[in-house]
Amino acid sequence: MQAQELRQKFLDFFKSKGHAIIPSASLIPENDPTTLFTTAGMHPLVPFLMGEKHPQGNKLVGIQKCVRTTDIDEVGNTTHHTFFEMLGNWSLGDPASPDGVRQGGYWKKQAIEWSQEFLISPQWLNLDKNRLAISVFKGGKDAPFDEEAYQTWLSLGVPKARIAKLGEETNWWGPAGVTGPCGPCTEMFYWVGDENKIPKSFNDDNDLWVEIWNDVFMEYDKKKDKSYTKLARQNVDTGMGLERTLAVLNNLDDNYLTDLFKNLINKIEWLSGKKYQESKDVTRAMRIVVDHLKAATFIMGDNKGITPSNVDQGYVVRRLIRRSIRYGRQLGIKEQSWTKEIAKIVVHDYFKNYPELKTNVNFIIEQLDSEETKFRKTLAKGLKEFNKIIKKEYISGAEAFDLYQTYGFPLELTEELAAEQKLKVNKENFYQEFKKHQELSRTASAGKFKGGLADASEETKKLHTAAHLLLAALRKVLGDHVVQKGSNITSERLRFDFSHPKKLTLEEKQQVEKLINQAIAKNLTVACEEMDLEQAKQEKAMGVFEAKYHNKVKVYSVGEGKEIFSKEICGGPHVEKTGKLGYFKIKKEQSSSAGVRRIKAILE
Repeated sequence: MQAQELRQKFLDFFKSKGHAIIPSASLIPENDPTTLFTTAGMHPLVPFLMGEKHPQGNKLVGIQKCVRTTDIDEVGNTTHHTFFEMLGNWSLGDPASPDGVRQGGYWKKQAIEWSQEFLISPQWLNLDKNRLAISVFKGGKDAPFDEEAYQTWLSLGVPKARIAKLGEETNWWGPAGVTGPCGPCTEMFYWVGDENKIPKSFNDDNDLWVEIWNDVFMEYDKKKDKSYTKLARQNVDTGMGLERTLAVLNNLDDNYLTDLFKNLINKIEWLSGKKYQESKDVTRAMRIVVDHLKAATFIMGDNKGITPSNVDQGYVVRRLIRRSIRYGRQLGIKEQSWTKEIAKIVVHDYFKNYPELKTNVNFIIEQLDSEETKFRKTLAKGLKEFNKIIKKEYISGAEAFDLYQTYGFPLELTEELAAEQKLKVNKENFYQEFKKHQELSRTASAGKFKGGLADASEETKKLHTAAHLLLAALRKVLGDHVVQKGSNITSERLRFDFSHPKKLTLEEKQQVEKLINQAIAKNLTVACEEMDLEQAKQEKAMGVFEAKYHNKVKVYSVGEGKEIFSKEICGGPHVEKTGKLGYFKIKKEQSSSAGVRRIKAILE
């Protein structure tokens, strides 16, 4: 089976079960300062899991593009990916229902039954039922054993020995932060070893059991005092990794042998003159190169103007590109400006599902060419520093780490150069320095990578509403070319990126502030209306979040009649009246990237 067939089967199956198909949201989260990237299928649905009504209904299915960077150093094995696609289906709960499940939605029994049907039915994936194993939550001090999930799997014919009762470390999801929605999950595993050696019982330590699906049941709310209460809203959130499941369906023990990577691997083989499985080092290097350049291509092609830089998403892009170039060097790739050739293949292979890649292909190529040029200069500086070091008898771990941190030299490159001079590198000390650096980075960026639910406090709602006023005011002052390019909102401030070719003058900033504060002083009503996308366009609603929906959208208007100040497609949350906002103040206006400006503002 090829990737497109699996994508389509998943969507068709849940559509037949009454689910509305929703497209992938951006890789750059809107209004969630807790993470740099969209890390899971549920991430863009946070407002709806928290209570907002989704325009497409309460049963949803979609394929979400995701990026995770917390384990970037593990990429190179058969299963790790920085960029991946997550197949997911959701049931959004309703506190008005007696059991917390919205009319027409579903809960554990239905979710599990559909999971098994999709996996083993000949019409769908046709996997061997005898190779399936299951894990359920065994219970703990805060929540009981998940009896309903356990009994459902038994009723579907799964032997008791194949159902493992596991603890919170594996079978409990969330909360994403200190508090919030969380709950037990049930995971599905598939035996990829010899069919004559399938164990009678499930052992999650056996690598031949591959996890292919996870059904999460959000039924608890963790409080600040660490207690747990039942949620009024019961949500189902499931996730199936496209890459891993595709490998299982094709009896492959390496995700990189699927059609998702075939064309990329072929190109790397042609550029390097080496074969994918020539040796462990070659294979690992090729995986890193194709994974990292695919991820970088998707991030830069995401309509957000992300470029390689030293901060936030740009820092990750730079690291991905430079790490790819270093491993390309290890593979013996001599051609300059070769990374764009890989990006072109990514665009070709994915643009039918993610058309923004084709739209932004020239931007992607320009950024890759520029970054390659910069990195070649950095490497040249690093070689000069290396030549100073080799005057000693050996290279210390601290020196090797400085070459890594400052000049982008991987340890392998330093060792290679040292061997040419008949020198050794203190690898043990290098890893000690590297570990210290990782701990510092982890501490400094803990809030940036944890992902999960956005802050839904009243202050955040105010700033989210103020962002609508800001976009409208900018368009009034600067012109209709202004569109939103991204935002990051906390309970203390808003950060708003928008298209504009030059720095705002003092007078322009003052005009923007004045318009916003006038709208606040009028105490305008903030109203929501559901409508077809075409109607929203006809009414000139700003399509900031257009890509999230197909035909039904929520449009928020600030003001009524002739006094409509702002009209946007959005998912919330918002205040009811602008008078609640306070005084709007721009604290800083600066460049974000080429043709994109950034405003940081507060409400006093």
